[in-house]
Order: sequence, then structure tokens, then C-alpha cells
Amino acid sequence: LHARYVLNLLHETRKHLKQLPNISHVSTCYSEEVTVCGDLHGQLDDLFLVFYKNGLPSPSKSYVFNGDFVDRGKQSLEILVILFTFLLIYPKEVHLNRGNHEDHMVNLRYGFTKEVMQKYKVHGKKILKMFQNVF
Repeated sequence: LHARYVLNLLHETRKHLKQLPNISHVSTCYSEEVTVCGDLHGQLDDLFLVFYKNGLPSPSKSYVFNGDFVDRGKQSLEILVILFTFLLIYPKEVHLNRGNHEDHMVNLRYGFTKEVMQKYKVHGKKILKMFQNVF
């Protein structure tokens, strides 16, 4: 994805998240399920497996993602692009909680910083700074 679109997505995600309260309340009823998912750690295939087994986020399919989206795996950036896109499309059905890996110092140590810099050589620093703002 071109850097311009990544930066635009990050800007819109940050704007949306700033409007939300610190704590998300998610409820279920008899006709609705909530899928809770955590610790993707850059494993895009794991996210695809969750979506394959449970369906994509939609007005009738809510998700709570409990952080640790990045680091360790090689596709953290792609996971965030997908999750942020679903968050903006379905803001009432997709909930993202920050994990300890959504932190600048942890990203330096466990690989997200390196991943972004390798994928975006020209605009990597700007994209990383925006990710940190979103986190």
C-alpha cells in the first residue's frame, strides 16, 4: 500500500480513537456473538484464520482485539492496516485494545520498527511516528 494511503488511514484512525472513551463497553444479546482475539504478533495467517472460522467483522459480527498486534511476525503492518480499516468501517462492531507491544520501545526491540523501515524506506520514519501517535 502506498505510503500516502497508510498515512491517511493512520490519520483517520487516530481521529476516530481520540473520540472514544478510555474504556469500551461491549455487550451481547441472544442473537449476537462477540469474537475476542488477542496476541496476533504480526502473524497475518492467524488473523485470516480467525476471519475464516468466525466471519468478517460486520453489523452482526462484533470483534474485540486485545492488543499485541505487532512485533515478532513479519506482517504486523498488514494486520494494523486491516484492523484499522475494519475499525473505521464498523466502529460499533470492532474494538481495539492496546497491548504492551503497541509501544515505541517494545517495537524497537521486537521488530515492528525494523519491519516498517524495510517496507517504507522513504517515508518509514513518518509512518512510524504516526503509528506511535495512534498507539
